[in-house]
Amino acid sequence: MRILGIETSCDETAAAVVDGEGKILSNVVLSQLDEHRLYGGVVPEIAARSHLDHIDRLVAEAMREAGLGFSELDAVAATGGPGLIGGVIVGVMTGKAIALVHDKPFLAVNHLEGHALTARLTHQLAFPYLLLLVSGGHCQLLLVEGVGRYRRLGATIDDAAGEAFDKVAKMLDLGYPGGPAVERAARDGRPQAFTLPRPMKGRPGCDFSFSGLKTAVRQALDGLGREATPQDKADIALAFQEAVADSIANRSRNAMRMARDLRPETCKLVVAGGVAANSFLRARLGETAAKNGFELIAPPLNLCTDNAAMIAWAGLERFRLGQRDSLDFAPRPRWPLDPEAAKLRGAGVKA
Repeated sequence: MRILGIETSCDETAAAVVDGEGKILSNVVLSQLDEHRLYGGVVPEIAARSHLDHIDRLVAEAMREAGLGFSELDAVAATGGPGLIGGVIVGVMTGKAIALVHDKPFLAVNHLEGHALTARLTHQLAFPYLLLLVSGGHCQLLLVEGVGRYRRLGATIDDAAGEAFDKVAKMLDLGYPGGPAVERAARDGRPQAFTLPRPMKGRPGCDFSFSGLKTAVRQALDGLGREATPQDKADIALAFQEAVADSIANRSRNAMRMARDLRPETCKLVVAGGVAANSFLRARLGETAAKNGFELIAPPLNLCTDNAAMIAWAGLERFRLGQRDSLDFAPRPRWPLDPEAAKLRGAGVKA
């Protein structure tokens, strides 16, 4: 079984082919960082145009690397949402066109489900497991009980962690993307030079909040009474990174207990999404998981950030269950994994 996957939900244009044994036959990703760096963030119109310019070439490259013709595919999967709608449309229409021309089944994949099932591609993980999905647009804790079966235990009530990293990096003039920039600066930071709050820490439940933490960073900068030095910036970056990690670890600890109450056999914590590439956060989560009788599972860094291999794999998992989507599928800017969960609130949060 071989599935072509296409990913265009944000600022990576990607195509990949994965087979039924979990072998990644190709995984091509084109980053748009240089196109958006000038603006300090992703510009939807620029992202959509870039996807349109490059998607055909990347699909051809992925097929060439896999050594396959389109006739040898079993199905075509494309991210159907959530994400920047212009980009999602490009990927969906490309996937539909390939499926139609070559008479292949089409699968519209939830981008979040791609992240949720990546650990089954990389670690052959059995259900159920707890997922921490932490990226620029998403910050959620979910109990993953099966393909298409997700229970959201907690989510951000305002900003996502990755968005907070980007905005703090902008305040500190560290560059874009913010996550890697803050992590690099934090390496030269002095512990306890600044004290920042730990949002939601100690409260019941598993929800996150990062808006107030961004405000605290702004207040720390204003409180200097002068222009921040490189050392100041490193110190604040470290304090911010520690605060985010402490908050996420605390919320994850509560989620582990909730997951165990719901499914006692749950013993794995999977971390996925772009922010999962942060080594400090991974270490803190590993400690927290071990203290609570869980094992931390983290896919390789290139499969934590947006990629098409995860879309192909999620499509393959659905395909095995006999699922298909019609060619009149409408791309979705919002697409919750758990439709029964309470509605999220907060600007920029993609359910």
